Amino acid sequence: MPEAYIVDAIRTPTGKRRGGLAHVHGADLGGFILKSLVERHDIPEEDYDDVIFGCIDAIGPLAGDIARTCWLAAGLSQEVPGVTVDRQCGSSQQSVHFAAQAVMSGCNDVVIAGGVQTMSQIPISSAMVVAQPLGFDDPFSGSQGWRARYGDVQVSQFNSAQMIADKWNLSREQMEEFSLESHNRAAQAIQEGRFDAEVIPFEGVTMDETVRQTSLEKMAELQPLAEGGTITAGVSSQTCDGSSAMLIVSEEALKRYSLKPRARIHHMSVRAEDPIWMLTAPIPATAHAMKRAGMSLDEIDLVEINEAFAPVPMAWLHETGYPHEKTNVNGGAIALGHPIGSTGTKLMTTLLHELERTGGRYGLQTMCEGGGQANVTIIERL
Repeated sequence: MPEAYIVDAIRTPTGKRRGGLAHVHGADLGGFILKSLVERHDIPEEDYDDVIFGCIDAIGPLAGDIARTCWLAAGLSQEVPGVTVDRQCGSSQQSVHFAAQAVMSGCNDVVIAGGVQTMSQIPISSAMVVAQPLGFDDPFSGSQGWRARYGDVQVSQFNSAQMIADKWNLSREQMEEFSLESHNRAAQAIQEGRFDAEVIPFEGVTMDETVRQTSLEKMAELQPLAEGGTITAGVSSQTCDGSSAMLIVSEEALKRYSLKPRARIHHMSVRAEDPIWMLTAPIPATAHAMKRAGMSLDEIDLVEINEAFAPVPMAWLHETGYPHEKTNVNGGAIALGHPIGSTGTKLMTTLLHELERTGGRYGLQTMCEGGGQANVTIIERL
């Protein structure tokens, strides 16, 4: 089967809520990272086959196929199309899958996969509630089929996070210790310059703004998101703004444009389970990926699993037995933010750079997603 190669991977800094990127229009934020990527390679603009971008809550400035709008706002060739993907938190990880599949099928040779999210301007779940004036309270409760299958149970990531914490007997103190470690790892990574090669400064923001100088004592003062619960803002991913992009090409494109591949897509799959539990799917999805890839986790050098909430990676670590020492080694979304539509390629950008820094061969990425889904991607550093 033809291969899909990763030639480049970059991202903007992650801007904290109401931070340095909060004023930037989504098309300009995504357009900046696209133009930055294009300018790094001697590929004629019109030779790009497609731009596949992840984005959710695609209303207002994020509406109207933001992938296409970003490309045009960047001043790039009008001949190149764009398409926007919504697989919730895994949207831009799915964009990598679609890009790789297009290349491996022989349909495309040069594709950009990425994503953008401006959560300061368009808050999370905006698309879920925007139709309330039209009589739709949410996307689910008005469906007879949905109610017949799942009843009137609230579909909530916060409820799911609490359910996971309860099922796996994860105390608030344990989750806060995990979160503190995420901040400490991220702060160390920034101090040591581990993100310097992947982050392209923009609008005066030179590095991720979201890492906090916190402590267990400070986190203990936070109120739970639900009365009697143990999930707090301190063990949750942060609202933020950002964009990221990867250049994925065929072997023919490598030769045609004299490109050097940095990695290849070794495996990609996506699985799902109960949408009410929502955030547990990375566990069975990882098992499925290992079976399909004919690999064991012992062969994986590094893992990036999105820290939507601390109990998500904690439960995954417990069930897989994979070492925390090789998981989210530079911190995760609790410290570095979760710009939802961009997070997939943001994490994969960090994963690729860390494999290169440490000399690892295989990296695995997974994340929980709305609807009870989870993508898994394995890349091989070349």
